Amino acid sequence: MPMTIESIIERLGGAEQAAKLTGVSTEAIRKWRQARAIPPKHWTTVLRATGLSLSDLQPDTESDRPEPPMSTPNPPAPADRPKAATAALILADGTVLWGRGFGAHGTDAAIGEICFSTGMTGYQETLTDPSFAGQIITFTFPHIGNTGTTAEDDEADVVRARALVVKEDLTAPANWRATESLDAWLRTRGIPGICGVDTRAITRRIREGGPQTAVVAYPADGKFDLPALQARARQWPGLEGMDLAREVTCASPYAWSEGVWHWPHGTDPLPEKRRKVVAVDYGAKRNILRCLASAGCDVTVVPATATAEEILALNPDGVFLSNGPGDPAATATYAVPAIRGVLEAGKPLFGICLGHQLLALTLGASTYKLARGHRGANQPVKDLATGRVEITSQNHGFAVDEKSLPADVRATHVSLFDGSNEGIATSRYPAFSVQYHPEASPGPSDSHYLFRRFVDLIDTTTKTA
Repeated sequence: MPMTIESIIERLGGAEQAAKLTGVSTEAIRKWRQARAIPPKHWTTVLRATGLSLSDLQPDTESDRPEPPMSTPNPPAPADRPKAATAALILADGTVLWGRGFGAHGTDAAIGEICFSTGMTGYQETLTDPSFAGQIITFTFPHIGNTGTTAEDDEADVVRARALVVKEDLTAPANWRATESLDAWLRTRGIPGICGVDTRAITRRIREGGPQTAVVAYPADGKFDLPALQARARQWPGLEGMDLAREVTCASPYAWSEGVWHWPHGTDPLPEKRRKVVAVDYGAKRNILRCLASAGCDVTVVPATATAEEILALNPDGVFLSNGPGDPAATATYAVPAIRGVLEAGKPLFGICLGHQLLALTLGASTYKLARGHRGANQPVKDLATGRVEITSQNHGFAVDEKSLPADVRATHVSLFDGSNEGIATSRYPAFSVQYHPEASPGPSDSHYLFRRFVDLIDTTTKTA
């Protein structure tokens, strides 16, 4: 006879341990209890940890079977395609959602992990953020396209996101800074999109069932090979174990000297006092580099694969570790030795997002994949030292396991969304990092103090050296 969910969770060591073992949040464990079922994707882990049999995990009767968070009909046949449909979103579970295509047609469908972003503004910055490499972005805000696009708002030269999903038709631009519509901008960059789908239902599915692979197909000839597209979605390996920093990093070192942009005056004048900072590019956003420059840093950007010897040869006063995409554990194979060398040389160090995760791995902690990820511009984070709450911008699918932090590493910030770690500092080295994006300004400037903190750390370390 099947065991109750409570009994299984107890065998796993309680809700917190069950969440850690399966790589989900405690909120997901609450939903297990509510549904009286464990999602099948976690069965292997649960069976291994508890010694139970498969029959122990399966609902006993039809009445015990939970209703799915949203209906998952059998994949429609090609004949079920609506007449107005020109694009399709195909999920790895076989679901096919028809819609209207925009942006670029493709000879091949765009494939990646589907995620959602809750930001109401900044869609161009989101699409050009290299941290979205390998992902299809669902925008929860329905009116996308209303500010058009402008080259000044690109966070990188290349769009690394695979595709985008929106509810309504793209809004025509109505902003004095716009130089091009979003549709034209996407076509130029070879990025497809789909609208006319229920983004609320997609978001709910990701929140409750976790991320999965998806395909966006927008063929110029209007022909869809659904079985082949469904097979592609099932076979894509996912982001776990994927090192994408190598794909998005710069090819060679370069200097950055542009400050933060302020309307209507343009970029900030740079401070007279300049500290030499090497920024390791795992997928760096331009506005991070602008914030470093405005804080008084003379920035040299180096590729993700730069060694400690190559970084130290530039004689930096401090080192910055950038944001970036992919699994931090995969990038760590070459990043951790370089970071360790920088730390042992006594150089002040500041990391953001992937840089935060890589610093944690270097210091002996571990990372895990979040159940749904944090993506959007409305994430509350608490500074544990001051008690101050910051409204932050975030974009990450992995997190630092706070319980794995060594004794000489302390948590400095925590997410008020799900309690996950948002920052660390170490007493062993002059180094700290945060999981969120202080340069993105949703607060609008709640987190800019972190760049000043880095500069102060450089000055303090230089004086005591």
